[in-house]
Amino acid sequence: MYFRHLDYHHEPVLLKESIENLITDKNGIYIDATFGGGGHSYTILKKLNKRGILISLDKDKESIERNIIKDKRLHLFHSNFIHIRNILNQNNIKKVSGILADLGVSSLQIENPNRGFSNQLNCPLDMRMNQESSLSAKNVINECSGKELFHIFREYGDFKNAQKIVKKVLKKRFQKKIDNTFDLSNLFFVQGSFKKRKRFISRLFQSIRIKVNDEINVLKDFLLESSKVIRPGGRIAIISYHSIEDRVVKHFFKKGILINKINCETLPFRMIHKKVIKPSIQEIIKNTRSRSARLRIAEKI
Repeated sequence: MYFRHLDYHHEPVLLKESIENLITDKNGIYIDATFGGGGHSYTILKKLNKRGILISLDKDKESIERNIIKDKRLHLFHSNFIHIRNILNQNNIKKVSGILADLGVSSLQIENPNRGFSNQLNCPLDMRMNQESSLSAKNVINECSGKELFHIFREYGDFKNAQKIVKKVLKKRFQKKIDNTFDLSNLFFVQGSFKKRKRFISRLFQSIRIKVNDEINVLKDFLLESSKVIRPGGRIAIISYHSIEDRVVKHFFKKGILINKINCETLPFRMIHKKVIKPSIQEIIKNTRSRSARLRIAEKI
């Protein structure tokens, strides 16, 4: 296996905790459903024997194109992770030994000024994880109705004052189209500390990003698909970054329940750890973006 030094900053979150709990068969077939910068995939490959296979996916074409891992055991696909069964079928694979998904935005995406994920850079409002998607953040902020925006800010940003935020957005876009990230963030004056304002703007951008990429519904579909392709005794590890995602994962692992979706007839998983796994203080100091990460691991029954 060949892996040259990364030419961009990439820190895989909860790397040791996720991989050590995921690998139960060193000759097995594993899926990294969110390839990103390749850090988790690289570590999985190091743990597998020569007969092991890793199938990695990412809906971000740029992530696939920048892959720097050279290993015959790695099979990389440009695809949304809800299509894992189709990819397995195309490769004559029925069951896998484990699946890993890191639901966060990668450093590659955040630090690219053309992608519009960062509220620290003035760039076009985009936030599409799949650049081929037709819906961007600019569409959401300028075209969604007031009712739709209220739902986005209330449900995905957990804003109690969502209606006030909606009014400011509607007033601004009536005067002029909101095109850039600073056009949006500069609409809001937040009393208090710099930390409080930063938290507000981060939640605002998060709520729009979730809508742009339909992240919650996609996650639910992915969990259902995963339950059908993991062999008994195989494991699934999910790293989430906000309470909505974590709640969806927790309820599915514990009860097989997905709100507003077709639920499993029988409980597909059992939790490996009763408590959620969080980053250590040392990891948070090294990589501040990991501070909100939550890892849950379950085993297929």
